Amino acid sequence: MSTEKPNQPAASSMWGGRFAVGPAAIMSRINASIDFDKRLYAQDIRGSQAHCRMLVRQKILTEADGDAIVQGLEQVRQEIESGQFRFSHELEDIHMNVEARLAELIGEAAGRLHTARSRNDQVATDFRLWVRDAIDGMDGALKGLQQALITRAEEHAATVMPGFTHLQAAQPVTFGHHMLAYVEMIGRDRGRLADARVRLNECPLGSAALAGTSFPIDRHFTAAQLDFAAPMNNSLDGVSDRDFALEFMAACSICAVHLSRLAEELVIWTSAQFRFVTLSDAFTTGSSIMPQKRNPDAAELIRAKTGRVIGDLNALLIVMKGLPLAYSKDMQDDKEPVFEVADTMELSIAAMTGMIGDMKVNTLILKAAAGAGFTTATDIADWCVRELKMPFRRAHHVAGSLVKLAESKGCDIDQLSLDEMQSVEPGITEQARAVLAVDHSVASRVSFGGTAPLRVREQVAAARAKWLEGGAR
Repeated sequence: MSTEKPNQPAASSMWGGRFAVGPAAIMSRINASIDFDKRLYAQDIRGSQAHCRMLVRQKILTEADGDAIVQGLEQVRQEIESGQFRFSHELEDIHMNVEARLAELIGEAAGRLHTARSRNDQVATDFRLWVRDAIDGMDGALKGLQQALITRAEEHAATVMPGFTHLQAAQPVTFGHHMLAYVEMIGRDRGRLADARVRLNECPLGSAALAGTSFPIDRHFTAAQLDFAAPMNNSLDGVSDRDFALEFMAACSICAVHLSRLAEELVIWTSAQFRFVTLSDAFTTGSSIMPQKRNPDAAELIRAKTGRVIGDLNALLIVMKGLPLAYSKDMQDDKEPVFEVADTMELSIAAMTGMIGDMKVNTLILKAAAGAGFTTATDIADWCVRELKMPFRRAHHVAGSLVKLAESKGCDIDQLSLDEMQSVEPGITEQARAVLAVDHSVASRVSFGGTAPLRVREQVAAARAKWLEGGAR
């Protein structure tokens, strides 16, 4: 005869004999993670199959039980991927959902799979595998963005535009040079993700709950089965570390900032006041009231989503900051922010890649803007240094005085007469006027990494070899 009180939930089969009754309804709701951690199904099944093969190899499981488990797990995978699998909130998470279905398929042998393993090291392994896969996918997407940027850089290696500091016209540069700056930034993002991948590529499986296990397991075998470089050295660290998730999100946050800076430039450049580039209907929207509008919404949304990525990093940092070793249930909240970051980055990178390929570069407008705002004033100062042997500080003063004179007359420096220029510095000759042309200015910037079209074309070739053909990360 049952001793349970009426209307009380049955004891959980997951927790065995320790609990007389099941959790309250609100406890079930707050405790269940299946709605989001079901995304780990492929990694969970792969990890369980590797664990099973190790148990058989170490003669902890029989070959018959091992075969049944591996094949049963493969059927579970097929059911999930075909949409036939029914996920249960009562079973809390992906691990117990998979194990329960496995028991339905193969019977008692399923209960042997969890030998020498805890959900603590199981989820840590699954999560590392998932983040590793996410990094690999993101690297490919960022490589595609670099390809788009390099293509535009090559097309516009000699297209002049204003370079800015403080968002004020500074010196002429080339549009190709500007695109290559983002190639370098995205390259560092790929490097950070690659570095994070190296550090996360150690296997926690076999750490069990926190102290390891008394069974004669082979953790090096399991690590190799899952393509990890090695097992983690410390079982406490194995189940409690989430540095890999934080580092992934930190690298994504920096990358998102880079995307946001480029998005901001696209917003500015597409405005009627700039018109440096034009985006097609594919990446813009209209207004419900103003028929003339073409809004760069994709760029604006990328800019906004950067806040979400940074916020998710902050959220997990705060979750982890006060946790004693080893595992605490707080760490169940590690996955949603990571998943959201990965999804947000996937969307943002794809949208940015599309916009870079889509945009029309308005070369004539760029060239006209490149000479506005006395952007070649530094060139006349450099000419004074080279030709008149002036100290640069004196030459800077001469150039500044020419700017002041031109401003007072409402013209550019090159529109001053030679007499007017010589009234500032008698040594100035007609030769100096040639250096004020924007094409001459950019062509003269031949230092390594400079904006001269010659250097930009070299940088395009180098970037293509490094980031696209060489497979560098």
